[in-house]
Amino acid sequence: MWLLDKMLRSVIREGQLVITDHDGKVYTYGDAAADPLRIRLTDKGAALHIAKDPRIGAGEAYMDGRLVVEPPHDIRDMVLLVMRNANQPGKEGMAAPNPVRRAVDWMAFKADQINLRAKASKNVVHHYDLTRQFYELFLDEDRQYTMAYFTDPANTLERAQVDKKALIAAKLRLEPGRCEGMRLLDIGCGWGGLGLYLNRHFGIEVLGVSLAPDQVRFANERAEAAGVADKVKFKLIDYRDVDERFDRITSVGMIEHIGAAHFREYFAKTNALLNPDGIMLTHTIGRVNGPGTTDKWTRKYIFPGGYIPAMSELVTALEQTGWEVADIEVLRYHYAETLAAWYERTTRHEAEITALYDARLFRMWQFYLAGAEQSFRSGPMVNFHIQSIKNRAALPMTRDYISADAARLTALDETPQWHLDKQAAE
Repeated sequence: MWLLDKMLRSVIREGQLVITDHDGKVYTYGDAAADPLRIRLTDKGAALHIAKDPRIGAGEAYMDGRLVVEPPHDIRDMVLLVMRNANQPGKEGMAAPNPVRRAVDWMAFKADQINLRAKASKNVVHHYDLTRQFYELFLDEDRQYTMAYFTDPANTLERAQVDKKALIAAKLRLEPGRCEGMRLLDIGCGWGGLGLYLNRHFGIEVLGVSLAPDQVRFANERAEAAGVADKVKFKLIDYRDVDERFDRITSVGMIEHIGAAHFREYFAKTNALLNPDGIMLTHTIGRVNGPGTTDKWTRKYIFPGGYIPAMSELVTALEQTGWEVADIEVLRYHYAETLAAWYERTTRHEAEITALYDARLFRMWQFYLAGAEQSFRSGPMVNFHIQSIKNRAALPMTRDYISADAARLTALDETPQWHLDKQAAE
């Protein structure tokens, strides 16, 4: 415990953390006047496992039941407390790895970023081929598994996801009655919600592509049920193998999966797929402090091959592949609110998730969502919207049209009746 004790004494200043080790000895950190957050370590080796490499050890200890957070608090409270302290200016964080470990981690990260077709498919399946029932337990009805757009922090997740789709549609400059014959490519289409939304409001033809088999099956089922399968289609295909031309391209929460080594390839391919007067909207998580690496725990358990890009990496790749950047928006706390909502719903459905899988996966998912939330509240993560074009005449002189179109679309989609019924039942 001495090593973990030493680390925490140098980190925890705000709030109070109380640890009871396996032998009953109690250690207290931070402000003694604050409400204590109590955790318990259940075996002799837990403290050393965490201290050797906190970036992966804390998550594994929680997943394995070796670290227990005592009620009324939970793992989200612990993660937010520790990382809020660790991310204070002037602090490098919990136990920065020594130079040798840092070099090994960097080489492993670089190797992980080479996402050839077979590996890219395997990486996507690792995360997205969990059962449909699992995602239904914590996502909104439309299964939007990317940042929601909270025009008001008090809004429901359902409302915020509708507003996100409206904002994306506005930035695509789709106009009612003028989309006849237009085609849109949705790269990394998820469960089809955005493509179906755009077809419903504008009549645009949609091709969604993904490497997640169940997502593609479910999206096509939704298109069939909506009677638009002739206009909205989803294929299990790598975007690199698409060979058609489109008037619009969307990429929502997808570029994080292609690997840092493939940004230029990605933007070169999408440039070739877009018609001369077309518009592309890239929605991605982004880091504000320059290029970096993906932490080991996330690479191992959640997103193998994943990488959160810096703005400099994206813009450089766009410039090198013939694009002109038309508009950039940085969306700061929206994903923190989204992740908090997902965490609350996940925790509420602990029994169902444990029955579907086991307690370890449930705790893994809690830790993932809590860790991700803190990275948007006190860490270096935000979201980027990058609007890119090939012909600058494709857009109006000012960006006023974005807020006007988004407001019009938002007004068309009031809170769905199914959600009101669900709230009443609960």
